[in-house]
Amino acid sequence: MMSVATVEPTKPEIPPPQSQNAPSSDETDHVFRSKLPDIPISNHLPLHTYCFENLSDFSDRPCLISGSTGKTYSFAETHLVSRKVAAGLSNLGIKKGDVIMTLLQNCPEFIFSFVGASMIGAVTTTANPFYTPSEIFKQFSASRAKLIITQSQYVTKLRDSDCCENSKNPGEDFVVITIDDPPENCLHFTVLAEANESEMPAVSIHPDDPVALPFSSGTTGLPKGVILTHKSLVTSVAQQVDGENPNLYLKQDDVVLCVLPLFHIFSLNSVLLCSLRAGSAVLLMQKFEMGSLLELIKKHNISVAAVVPPLVLALAKNPMVANFDLSSIRIVLSGAAPLGKELEEALRNRVPQAVLGQVSVSSFALINESFHEHVDEDDRCGARVFMLLKCMGRAGGGHYF
Repeated sequence: MMSVATVEPTKPEIPPPQSQNAPSSDETDHVFRSKLPDIPISNHLPLHTYCFENLSDFSDRPCLISGSTGKTYSFAETHLVSRKVAAGLSNLGIKKGDVIMTLLQNCPEFIFSFVGASMIGAVTTTANPFYTPSEIFKQFSASRAKLIITQSQYVTKLRDSDCCENSKNPGEDFVVITIDDPPENCLHFTVLAEANESEMPAVSIHPDDPVALPFSSGTTGLPKGVILTHKSLVTSVAQQVDGENPNLYLKQDDVVLCVLPLFHIFSLNSVLLCSLRAGSAVLLMQKFEMGSLLELIKKHNISVAAVVPPLVLALAKNPMVANFDLSSIRIVLSGAAPLGKELEEALRNRVPQAVLGQVSVSSFALINESFHEHVDEDDRCGARVFMLLKCMGRAGGGHYF
């Protein structure tokens, strides 16, 4: 009788999984460097310190110009009022890491609030004042804001009892400050702007501490908060206006148009913060109105205009433009959406002396298209180069948010 032994089949050895990020033996890192000199980036500084680092060079020059009132603040006055606001926020219990909300159109108080919050290590979440009550309170709750700075006309939105997201009462459960006559249970902005700047607390701020919390929907979906650190915004601004060959040729005698809303990152980053760093004046418009815009260009000799395609279309097609002298404009920056060649040429016919550039800045990825001021006449439309700000070495390893 013959017996047969059963042999267990051997199991194949499975190698351990390799990390997708681990380079293979035949891969080599390639670092592409510009022929231009490196840009010095002071991203160890807090944002407010960096923006006003050269304050002594232009302290008496105009910094903020209110288009609606004509009131002008010098750089020294802007810095001083921001310090007062920082002390005022501290007096109201705002401390490092706390979030305040600005529910404002373009105005000097927006800048004072943003910079003042930065000075005490607080974070500003910027909200569109034309939001519905539901949209405002969704952002207010998600950001965990403790205070709202707004205008009296928008306070009614904060008292909407039908808003399911609103379970708190303004003035009782959270502080509301208005820049004009305050309604009941609200404070006037002077509680901040007239505080003693010497009472501003000394705060240690790390480059990776958050300073801004804009909300963006990106391409789809509901708005989401984007944490922007001191280092990320300093890096972004530096790559636009610092160095021997900056991407934005801002000068101390420039007047930069700020009609795009400051609650959007394009205006906040490439218009306001870049101008503060470069020593350029910022002309603030609360809303776009063609007649007012043309009058302000003429009155203040606006030299840099930050616009979006719908505004470019209005400038290119509105017959009213032909009656005004636009020769003071030397740079036009169009952003937020691509600008077609035909529209670009139509605008060029209005401002033939100006250099045109397209900028793309989002809260999720701070990307700028840079342009060189001196380009061939026949190739202006194509004289644009993408610059990714999240590049190794310059952005401190690319950590943004």
